[in-house]
Amino acid sequence: MTAVPLRTGRSVASVPLDRELRPRAEPAAPARGRFTKYLVPEVVFGWGALSEAGFAALRLGARRPFVVTDAGLIEAGWWAELAGHLVDAGLRPTVWSGLTPNPKDAEVAEGVQRYLESGCDVIVGLGGGSVIDAAKAVAVVASNGGQILDYEGVDRVRTAIPPTVMCPTTAGTGADVSQFAVITDTRRRLKATLIGRALVPDISVTDPRLLTTMPDELASATGLDALTHGIEAYVSRASGPLTDVHALHAIELICGSLRRTLTVPDDTAATTCMAQASLEAGLAFTNAILGATHAMSHQVGGLLDVPHGVVNGVLLPHVIRFNARAVPERFVPVARAMGIDVTGLPADVAAETAADVVCRLAADLGCPSRLSQLGVSEADVEILATTTLGDACLSTNPRDADRAEIAALFRAAL
Repeated sequence: MTAVPLRTGRSVASVPLDRELRPRAEPAAPARGRFTKYLVPEVVFGWGALSEAGFAALRLGARRPFVVTDAGLIEAGWWAELAGHLVDAGLRPTVWSGLTPNPKDAEVAEGVQRYLESGCDVIVGLGGGSVIDAAKAVAVVASNGGQILDYEGVDRVRTAIPPTVMCPTTAGTGADVSQFAVITDTRRRLKATLIGRALVPDISVTDPRLLTTMPDELASATGLDALTHGIEAYVSRASGPLTDVHALHAIELICGSLRRTLTVPDDTAATTCMAQASLEAGLAFTNAILGATHAMSHQVGGLLDVPHGVVNGVLLPHVIRFNARAVPERFVPVARAMGIDVTGLPADVAAETAADVVCRLAADLGCPSRLSQLGVSEADVEILATTTLGDACLSTNPRDADRAEIAALFRAAL
């Protein structure tokens, strides 16, 4: 079997912000003795950036990259283009596309087997969050052994994983820069969350061109996911000045550009803004973590295999209102980033207005407003509330929530 090169370090890359779009908020004074760690991959960003993927893999020691993608991206032609760039860099790629949306534990096991049989080295993910999460999961099991669900939770991956290059094709998940991977546990019918620095990709290659073949419903779902990332990261208990600036800027870009990418699909500026929003929201939430919206959404997605971002869009307004009863002041900058005039507005009113903006945006995108429209019933609420309590994202929600309160939120969203 070919030896698998392992990562030895990370590059830190800054993401330029548009000064005119940056929310004008004074950073909070840091508490004495408080510090944060900020995990990011090397970032290659810009129109046409996919052409750099071969050189990125080569920098990580690739000779035979293992490309994880899906059938839709092969049909759209992106795999063929990526293959050309890899070959031009002198590499011999192998492709695996045996995935469905919301990657399953059994699919990961198949991918691990294919990877080990291939004699490949660097793993390249070409796709949305499902593909990138699966690529990370293959890397984890290939180097650490066992089954992917053995690594559910925080910092369970002990052995270094193969080097990874991620090329996102949606504007929302942030998986290409995050320390998260979410895999569906088919036995328990829930989404298992893996978190840890080992899961942060080595290199993220974000080419906005790749967003132009997304179906409208996928663009809507992933855009709502990115918005949820920005808002939950900003109000998270683990937020800080480095995550705040990215979270707020992502919120502003999404509220200013998401609708336009659907109504004027050839607007390259709007598409680029959404690509940057996804990247910045990812940089924010991978370090600040998330909150109750994601903790709850993971359970619905695992139970019913429905689009994650759509579930977020339904739950987010309810969670905003719930959290605002504890920390209304944190939602004032969020509301401002959304374009709301918060001058003289009480913090609780600003938060309620922000929740309303999310509702209107989801409606404009044609997304459902109730969980019942996605197939959730009253009979599901108690089990969903119970499994939510075990999701790591709940730990950084700005307001504590017990089982009864989570159940009440699910019922409010029905």
